[in-house]
Amino acid sequence: MGYQRQEPVIPPQRDLDDRETLVSEHEYKEKTCQSAALFNVVNSIIGSGIIGLPYSMKQAGFPLGILLLFWVSYVTDFSLVLLIKGGALSGTDTYQSLVNKTFGFPGYLLLSVLQFLYPFIAMISYNIIAGDTLSKVFQRIPGVDPENVFIGRHFIIGLSTVTFTLPLSLYRNIAKLGKVSLISTGLTTLILGIVMARAISLGPHIPKTEDAWVFAKPNAIQAVGVMSFGDLFENYCRNDDLVTFGRFCYGVTVILTYPMECFVTREVIANVFFGGNLSSVFHIVVTVMVITVATLVSLLIDCLGIVLELNGVLCATPLIFIIPSACYLKLSEEPRTHSDKIMSCVMLPIGAVVMVFGFVMAITNTQDCTHGQEMFYCFPDNFSLTNTSESHVQQTTQLSTLNISIFQ
Repeated sequence: MGYQRQEPVIPPQRDLDDRETLVSEHEYKEKTCQSAALFNVVNSIIGSGIIGLPYSMKQAGFPLGILLLFWVSYVTDFSLVLLIKGGALSGTDTYQSLVNKTFGFPGYLLLSVLQFLYPFIAMISYNIIAGDTLSKVFQRIPGVDPENVFIGRHFIIGLSTVTFTLPLSLYRNIAKLGKVSLISTGLTTLILGIVMARAISLGPHIPKTEDAWVFAKPNAIQAVGVMSFGDLFENYCRNDDLVTFGRFCYGVTVILTYPMECFVTREVIANVFFGGNLSSVFHIVVTVMVITVATLVSLLIDCLGIVLELNGVLCATPLIFIIPSACYLKLSEEPRTHSDKIMSCVMLPIGAVVMVFGFVMAITNTQDCTHGQEMFYCFPDNFSLTNTSESHVQQTTQLSTLNISIFQ
């Protein structure tokens, strides 16, 4: 039989077009998921917490606060590296499985409790912040009675939960929150612009604090534990329209950040009780239960200062400082002089010190719950709250005049 040349099979043009379409769609989905993951990470790292950083600086002392901010950032990054190395040594790919492999079920259970409590308390605080912040915004609407129940914090918390946080939290795929995180990050940038604008316009008129540039203050330990929470907008007068808009952006940002925390709490419950997988029914039930409990607590409590501090020193500190270091020290066979082991041996006792002293200071030095009390310089005719020196009274008078003239 003679050799017969076989012609190459050329697929129809329609098949080529379909294949190219599938490839392009796959690449588009990959890029979309990457973008969504980026925005979610940025929102979870920055989020609304950036508004509280000035209060951390005040607690620690501005120079030391800056140093602590960089140090905590480095420690957090190093902890992530330790988790990755610990996962490689133990053959695991999640924080929970790493701790389970290293310390068994008791360690796994302790980690799960900490991982649940930290975002759950954050959910409660976000509800309270949204209720308090947006109620001040709606009170500025002309003709609205400040005592109107529909602009009260309880109604706002309930309404925002039903219309925004619950529907967003019901998503199964966190990538779907990418656009929400993008909006939240954009609003945070806008808030920073408003704060910077007011720093320029109001800075020269605010009476100077005597210890503003003190290097360190006694509450530095608390600043390390939680990078203490404080609402920067409490420093501004309620009749400032630009700041009112900033408060509105802040309230929306908090509401849009809330689902990120709910995803974490639900994931912990799913891993502990359901083997990591939730059916559609249990997904809805668990989400509704978590959000319902968080909402009820936020409706009953309106001052979470000490709770947030305790959450920071008792939950965040072990998650960042202690547990990653302990896992690596137990798993690694590197010599004691290895840089990672030395750093781990330093981080672990520091974390324990921050926990103990932070807890004691949170109990003994509780924050006052002012419920949005106006600053003294927001009252044009109230000079009794200021120093009696002529220069100080003059500065207060100038700022009050500025409030009246440009904030209306």
